[in-house]
Amino acid sequence: FSEQIKTGNHQWRSKVFKKAIQNGLLGLAFCGLVSSAVAQSYPNKTITIVVPFPPGGTTDVLARAIANKLGPALGQSVIVDNKPGASGNIGTQQVAAAEPDGYTLLLGFDGTMVINPHVFPKTGFDTLKDFAPIGKIGDAVLILVAHPNFPAKSLKEVIALSKAEKGGLSYGTSGTGGTPHIAGELLRQRTGANLVHVPYKGGGQAMTDVLGGNIPLVYTAIAGAIPHVKSGKLLPIAVSSSKRANALPDVATFIENGVADFEANSWVGLLAPIKTPRSIILQINQELNAILNDPEVKEKLNGMGITASPGSAENFAAEINRDFVKYGSVVKAAGIKAE
Repeated sequence: FSEQIKTGNHQWRSKVFKKAIQNGLLGLAFCGLVSSAVAQSYPNKTITIVVPFPPGGTTDVLARAIANKLGPALGQSVIVDNKPGASGNIGTQQVAAAEPDGYTLLLGFDGTMVINPHVFPKTGFDTLKDFAPIGKIGDAVLILVAHPNFPAKSLKEVIALSKAEKGGLSYGTSGTGGTPHIAGELLRQRTGANLVHVPYKGGGQAMTDVLGGNIPLVYTAIAGAIPHVKSGKLLPIAVSSSKRANALPDVATFIENGVADFEANSWVGLLAPIKTPRSIILQINQELNAILNDPEVKEKLNGMGITASPGSAENFAAEINRDFVKYGSVVKAAGIKAE
């Protein structure tokens, strides 16, 4: 056929190319019609939200709270599927490879989406190329806490003591490369504090050790610290949000403690595989925002230390891009690598 095109007359070649172009355009039009039909009939079956962490934790509870409201809003069942492993990389990779039809969604976290790619040599997904952000759910505030007998009672005293101690001050987190670890490194880089990271296999173990006085400081999500701070079993040093946390309004921020522009929240949101029809993204975003504005949902999230943050898909995408660059520079400067 290619030889015929080379040797045939100009008129015949023109007809061949014209026909090929027409067929190509018809093919594109057909694909467009199929995509449009899929979007218009959405949803007509069960939707799955993949959580890349084990069941029973805060992330699992959050996903189910959203799923329970999103299902009735969309008129279809929305189930949660836990796919743990490799610090969230396994479940996230599975969603990246899923059909872009709106029936497989990801509960995405900053740790997995914008930190892991800089910490792990391979994650199996490209955050900026493989996903279509749907909407941010909220910000989980981070907090630095100490054992009540710890001699430093303020951030200024913590920094001064860390510089005075020959080996520095140890702070525990849920693990290497997690958002609390990155926040601790950011604090060290911004203030010059001599802080030594101690990674645990989960935030629960770190919390147990600081409660027992085995480690002086722990950087963690506020949800796990709230009851211990309120009971006086832990001393709050500062929270990483730009404004004081609703759950602990008496605890000052790092900014109020003199660390300018210091904000290191752990965000969570919904994402879909790239090429998911735009109309589906907007439909889910609209329903998600309505859910996040529900007083009952707001109260439930507040109890988990999460501030509901409804907004557009574009704003969520912009935040992901900003944090990808921001945390990438912190990881590089600190030389953090997955263990």
